[in-house]
Amino acid sequence: MKFKVCGLFNNENIQHVAELNPDYIGHIFWEKSVRYVNGSTPRLNKEINKTGVFFNSSIEDIYTKIEKHELDCVQLHGEESPQLCKEIMNNGIKVIKSFRVDDDFDFIVLNKYEKNCDLFLFDSKSDLPGGSGKSFNWKKLKKYNLKKEFFISGGIGIHSIQSLIELFEMRLPIYGIDVNSKFEDQNHLKKINELKTFMQIVKNEI
Repeated sequence: MKFKVCGLFNNENIQHVAELNPDYIGHIFWEKSVRYVNGSTPRLNKEINKTGVFFNSSIEDIYTKIEKHELDCVQLHGEESPQLCKEIMNNGIKVIKSFRVDDDFDFIVLNKYEKNCDLFLFDSKSDLPGGSGKSFNWKKLKKYNLKKEFFISGGIGIHSIQSLIELFEMRLPIYGIDVNSKFEDQNHLKKINELKTFMQIVKNEI
């Protein structure tokens, strides 16, 4: 089970989260986000995948951020093409392609991305990509029939433990859990003790 903690922008907070050794730490490079990173970010333990989250950014901007922040991975959260995903993959950067799911979502759109990214991420559909605090109906995932592994995301918190257990009982190719806003204080900083507790419970229960 992999853990991804997203929406980190404060260097001290980043360091504290990194001490929990999540598998991925995500920085949002979408300017309209309250968690937008507009400065530098610290280097991380090499075992942590430093991930940049982008929303319909130009390929030039993505490559600039990859170089500046020494990113290991990019999460493409908009309507990026399979060709753009593949180009980034071919340059040795791991690619997570995100899809915002609602009751009308058609999984057939995934087919053209399957060979052009490393992982999928399923999040709730929202006007505010990157930390809406809402979950989609996970039963929708029963229609997922590909072998590509994916992150589950969207409004996941301590309260989600039982629902996560039930989700994993569906025997889907779930790669990991992505968390963000449900572990924040009023300043959008991550609550370290709550994150630590959540990770420990999930590791023991799932």
